[in-house]
Amino acid sequence: MTKATHTNTRAMVETAFLASTTAMLFLINYYFPLGPLLRMLFPLPTALAYLRWNGRAAWMAMVVTALLLAILMGPTRSIQYVIPHGLVGVTLGYLWKRDFPWSGSLSIATVISSLGTAFQIAFVSLLLGENLWNYSIVQITGFLNWIMQLFGSLEQPDFATIQTFAIAAIIFSNFAYQLLVHIVAWIVLDRLGNPIPHPPKWIESLLA
Repeated sequence: MTKATHTNTRAMVETAFLASTTAMLFLINYYFPLGPLLRMLFPLPTALAYLRWNGRAAWMAMVVTALLLAILMGPTRSIQYVIPHGLVGVTLGYLWKRDFPWSGSLSIATVISSLGTAFQIAFVSLLLGENLWNYSIVQITGFLNWIMQLFGSLEQPDFATIQTFAIAAIIFSNFAYQLLVHIVAWIVLDRLGNPIPHPPKWIESLLA
């Protein structure tokens, strides 16, 4: 066996292992949801495939994971993995391999993840035949009314304010999620021999 053949075989085996790991994490989280504990790991195997090998391995890991989930859980869950977790994993692998600072990788991952959230709201709304965005707006309206009453105001928030708050909440929650993904990746991938760029000093000091 030539060295090139050995390398290709190893890359294929590792990619298959990382894909099955992602599918298993997704499957466990669906039946035994543990909040963000497992969700923060969803993009990491795909990103690791990019760091250890190349973009082709990362894309293959994402595609194989999607196929496994389509078989185990149906195409709906497979699509919900690809958008946004699969795409985020490939993107982070690309950025980390090129030593992008956290400011850049966090911003890009947050944008992709936020767009993925918007896609999932539209996708699930289509499947259920109900507009989940309107339901979210109703919930946020009630929350803002409670906040304003807490401060002694009886005014009703206008529609533009409610929409802005809803969009800001989606972006902030995705930023917080991607920050957790970065912190876990910094801790775990370094121990696996595939380190990512170091975080800003203030994050290092907090973790220390």
